[in-house]
Amino acid sequence: MNPLKPETLQGRWLDGMQAVPAADWNALLPDSAYPFLRHELLLALEQSGSVSAATGWQPQHWTAWQEGRLVAALPLYRKFHSRGEYVFDFQWAEAYRHFADSIADDPLSGPAGQDYYPKLLSAVPFTPAQGPRLLLADGISTEAVLKVLQEALQQEFDAGLSGWHLLFAEVSQVKPLRQHWPQLLERHACQFHWFNRGYADFDDFLAGMTSKRRKEIRRERRKVAEQGLVLKRVVGAAITAAQLQVFYHCYQMTYALRGQRGYLTLAFFEQLLMTLPEQLMLVLAEHQGRTVAAALFFQDATTLYGRYWGALVEADCLHFEACYYQGIEYAIAQGLQRFDPGTQGEHKIARGFEPVITHSLHWLPKASFAAAVADFLERERPMVAAYREDATGLLPFRSSPDSITG
Repeated sequence: MNPLKPETLQGRWLDGMQAVPAADWNALLPDSAYPFLRHELLLALEQSGSVSAATGWQPQHWTAWQEGRLVAALPLYRKFHSRGEYVFDFQWAEAYRHFADSIADDPLSGPAGQDYYPKLLSAVPFTPAQGPRLLLADGISTEAVLKVLQEALQQEFDAGLSGWHLLFAEVSQVKPLRQHWPQLLERHACQFHWFNRGYADFDDFLAGMTSKRRKEIRRERRKVAEQGLVLKRVVGAAITAAQLQVFYHCYQMTYALRGQRGYLTLAFFEQLLMTLPEQLMLVLAEHQGRTVAAALFFQDATTLYGRYWGALVEADCLHFEACYYQGIEYAIAQGLQRFDPGTQGEHKIARGFEPVITHSLHWLPKASFAAAVADFLERERPMVAAYREDATGLLPFRSSPDSITG
């Protein structure tokens, strides 16, 4: 297929996933079947009420069409706050309010006096998992699509939006996006992922660690069993509605202890169980036959993703067992290459999770404000790199692991 020229593409905003057929959207996804951009998941977020203008996540997905065929797609939301994103720009928002007055006479900066919100965001709501963001059909030129996208975003900026942010971009997409759009600012952060280096089982994984760490991890796992806790994994369609309801109770209880409520509704999880069961795995912890904790994972062809956890009791080392060790065992058994357990958490280092750099891209059309943020990012990136290097030195392996992605 010949690359499409920009003039043959028609950009179109969508006010929800119901506006595009699931088969057309999913056809743009990579072969790995990355779960978080599946049409089924994004639609469930919207139809369950987890994502809406009322929750500060107004769907405004962008698509490109050619002769009636969907050839590019970008998940996109009009955001009225910065919660649930995991790339923190609260200080940017505060600075923007003060900055607007100081650039009123700057002809390159556009209209002054704007608020940082609303902004446009390309991300998976409440999901700090790196992956593809700009979806393209085979043979479609990134440059051609970006030209149409830039025109659409510029119109939004002229109407009062502060900018566009693309979070947790797949590493392979960062370079071409910046190559064709040099004004994009790149921000780095650090997460901790587990990598499968051909382990036969959990003991084989532990064999590469120092003796001290092997003993500590085995001690943690024994503590769980000594408390009378029994863990089991339930995969895909084998997950029952009753088990999902117990999981949801655990999930909400974790938030309730902090005086909060979880972002996601029970209807969201119920819809996923109906429409996307093959990409779910549930860990249940039982005590005397009663479920007292649960962790929900997603998976694709290469990666396991730890996403949601909750407990009704306090039990020593239970979080480590349910959210980390059960995930590692499952990834090894299924031959998965990577396990992303979620954002943050330096306690993961001692348990064999390696530091990786994550990437986000930001378009801030006010020239003076963009220059200030660019200066900040120039100073922040070396600090993130140094943090990653220090964290790598704390890994518990007897020899250095292979080169880490990111």
